[in-house]
Formats: sequence, structure tokens, C-alpha cells
Amino acid sequence: MNLTNIKVLVVEDDADINRLLCHILAAEGLTAVPAFSGSEAELRLSLEAYQLVLLDLMLPGVAGEALIARIREQSTVPIIVISAKSTLEDKVSLLRLGADDYITKPFDQEEVMARVHAQLRRLQYAPVQENGGETAELRGLFMDKGRREITLNNEPLALTKYEFEILALLLSRPDHIFSKSELYRKIWQGTYLGDDNTINVHISNLRAKFAAVTEEEYIRTVWGIGFKLV
Repeated sequence: MNLTNIKVLVVEDDADINRLLCHILAAEGLTAVPAFSGSEAELRLSLEAYQLVLLDLMLPGVAGEALIARIREQSTVPIIVISAKSTLEDKVSLLRLGADDYITKPFDQEEVMARVHAQLRRLQYAPVQENGGETAELRGLFMDKGRREITLNNEPLALTKYEFEILALLLSRPDHIFSKSELYRKIWQGTYLGDDNTINVHISNLRAKFAAVTEEEYIRTVWGIGFKLV
């Protein structure tokens, strides 16, 4: 993978951990930019584009959870949370909020880089192509794949990268029932092992965002098979 011009924002208030993460990233050829508070991270994100964010939760200024929500209001940049919080509830909550991955402290350096590379690969091979002329529409749901914008009944929806890609895939074949295995293979570029809750979390998140605008059903679960648009 060509890592030229890949910039990673490292948001961690512990100077030693921030320095270590930046060193790990730089050793792999990535440009690592440190931020030591949620407020500083928000400022840096407003000034330039990043391809990935590594994020602690316990931050001065703006807490990590609030920062994730603010980022997702305007960006689909991948976010990897690195935190001492380790319960399943914490992880599920952060995925619902918009994080793309989660690493528990204390972390292994090789695991950090493996997950960083995984996110960058998914970003590079995202199934939605940057084609400004490609759009899709279904019952008031309108997607501009090139601009990566979506509206429902003329109301803009703020979707995470993976929520957008799942919806784009469903819209590409509205009559097709996509199995979890098929969704995982096409979007996460891996083999679905059958015990991963990732897809359910993102589907649930999409439904919640639709429900905030309309009572109409858009994504139906076909029990024992998968998901389809209706």
C-alpha cells in the first residue's frame, strides 16, 4: 500500500503515549500529527484533511465521545478508539456513535499497526467510487455517491463511512437480499466468521437515523438470510 501523503491525527493527552503512537506511525512511513486535547483535535480537523484518527476517550476540552459525534456530523474519516475502557457495552456504544474500530489499553504496537493498515485498506478499496455523476434514489431516499451525500425526504443524513457503504451496496441492488457474509466480504474485505456483531450495529444505526426522519421502513431483516431494502 502506498502510504505517501497519508496523515493520521493522534489524539491523546498523555504525552508519552502520544509520542509512542506517533513514533509507531512514522516508522511505517505515515505522517503523524499529535493533538493533546479534544479541542485541539477539533481545531486541527477544521484546518486540514486527515485519512485516519487515533482517539483516546478521556481528554481535556472535548471528551472523546463528544468528538466522535462532532466528527461524524461532517466527515467519514475512519476513527480508531484507543482506550482503557474494555467492556462490551463500551465498545458497542462507541461503534454506534461512529467509531470504526477499538483497541484496548495497554496496547500492543503490532496490533495498532495491523488495525491502522486495515482501516487504510478499507478506505483505499471502498466500494463506493468517487464518481460525481453516480446517484441512487428510492422513495425519498437520495444518494450522491460522488459527493458522499445522502438525504431522506430532503433532510440530510450524517452517516459514518461504513453506514454509507452498506446503504450504497443495498441501493445498488434494491431487490437483492444481502447476507451478512456478502456484506462483510464486500465492505470489510474479509471473511465473515459468524460471530461478529459489526454488521448488526451499523444496520441498527442506519435504522435509527431513518427513524429520526420518517416512520417508513427502509431496511428489512429477512430472518435466516440477511438484509434488503423495501
